[in-house]
Amino acid sequence: MSNCLNLDGRVAVVIGATSGLGLAIAAGLAQHGADVVPSGRRLDLLDEACKAIEAVGRRTLRQPVDVTDGASIDALRDAAMRQFGRLDILVNAAGHTFRKPTVNTQEHEWSAMFDTSLSGVLRACVSFHELLKASGHGRVINIASLGSFVAFHEVAAYCAAKTAVLSLTRSLACEWARDAISVNAIAPGIFPTAMNGSLLTGTKRGEEILIRTPMRRFGRPEEIVGAAVLLASDGASFITGQCLAIDGGFLASGVNS
Repeated sequence: MSNCLNLDGRVAVVIGATSGLGLAIAAGLAQHGADVVPSGRRLDLLDEACKAIEAVGRRTLRQPVDVTDGASIDALRDAAMRQFGRLDILVNAAGHTFRKPTVNTQEHEWSAMFDTSLSGVLRACVSFHELLKASGHGRVINIASLGSFVAFHEVAAYCAAKTAVLSLTRSLACEWARDAISVNAIAPGIFPTAMNGSLLTGTKRGEEILIRTPMRRFGRPEEIVGAAVLLASDGASFITGQCLAIDGGFLASGVNS
């Protein structure tokens, strides 16, 4: 274990990697030696993500995926297997959010949130299970949220789904340890992205979050890479069922002034 964070020879699939933190993770895994398949629904963004992987000399594959469609996930799995012959790392980063008073949230909105953010994770994990088992050191990294631990005003559907993702992570970690598959999660702090930027920039909500964050700033996408590389690597050989919060101290915080 002279360099236990080296990912040379490993193959990763990152679902939800065409923008935001998923894209940063995909690029970071490639920079640390992995061949990476970044996937998502939008073909134009998918091509840009693949170019970022190729720019650091790693192999990739252009294959879109819709996490609400099991057949689409299976097609991604099969394409990755044909191209690389193996799969070692699965990152589940697909998701979306919306802000709305819970009393006004429609049942179809609630169901759509869970279909993408929770059931999509389960579909991918189950679909890729046999390949991860065959790896001998399979790694699953699910993207949880601070909302897995605390409430955020008027995003109950998102927080409930992300809390369930953390529970699913722990359950799969216990079930799949006998298959030499580690299953962990990352709970990002507040990282402004295209998905949440309008809720944060110049808003009272953003100001409150900064007050509650001891580092007094939002995260930068590249700051999530280290945790992802660790959990994907041999350095995490005895870590499973855990969640790393990359949050500038938010969850540890009490009174900050």
